[in-house]
Amino acid sequence: MTHQRMQLIVMGASTLLTAGTAPAHVPYLETTDFTWEKPFRVRGSIAQSIAVYGWLEGANGVTEDIDVCQFTLRRPTKVFVETLVPVCTDYAEFRPSFAIVGPGLDVPNEALPFELPEGYGAIVVPNYSDPQRPTFYEPFGNKSYYDGPEFEQVLSTPGTYYVVVWDPAGIVGDYVAVLGDKEVWWPWDIIRALIQTPKIRRGLELHTDCR
Repeated sequence: MTHQRMQLIVMGASTLLTAGTAPAHVPYLETTDFTWEKPFRVRGSIAQSIAVYGWLEGANGVTEDIDVCQFTLRRPTKVFVETLVPVCTDYAEFRPSFAIVGPGLDVPNEALPFELPEGYGAIVVPNYSDPQRPTFYEPFGNKSYYDGPEFEQVLSTPGTYYVVVWDPAGIVGDYVAVLGDKEVWWPWDIIRALIQTPKIRRGLELHTDCR
């Protein structure tokens, strides 16, 4: 990489990362459905903060879709997950829940819209039941979001884990799964952000006319 290109990347990253005081997450967009067979794979550490812009798809506003993200633990690690929903008229009742699925976890009492892999348990993290949903403005993507449920816990058993997202009411919608809470930016992350952030700021990741 030439010195001039690196300067452009650094300048662009500085613009992106100083867009506001909110944390900046490395952005990933769901271009094909994230399934058990083809999940979104966290390539690095689950501690690095990334934002997966996903979509629970369906017909006539109804979905049975689930989205699956996969990560690996080799040692005890604090795992942070949060789901957010863009503030749109169509998403006033869209409240996706998620579950952490992995080895060493108990089988939950709650009903799940999927079967657990053999030998796995899960921690279910339901969405808010309070009709008054708090919102916040996120300057990185130039959007307002409904606050969503959070999970933060040290998981100790090594192995492959999954974050599974679904909507208990079967409503179609866009969401953001924030995985990790440490802002770490490698050169390729900066390049990704320079490519994806303009799309997000223009609303091209959404599947509805957000009003």
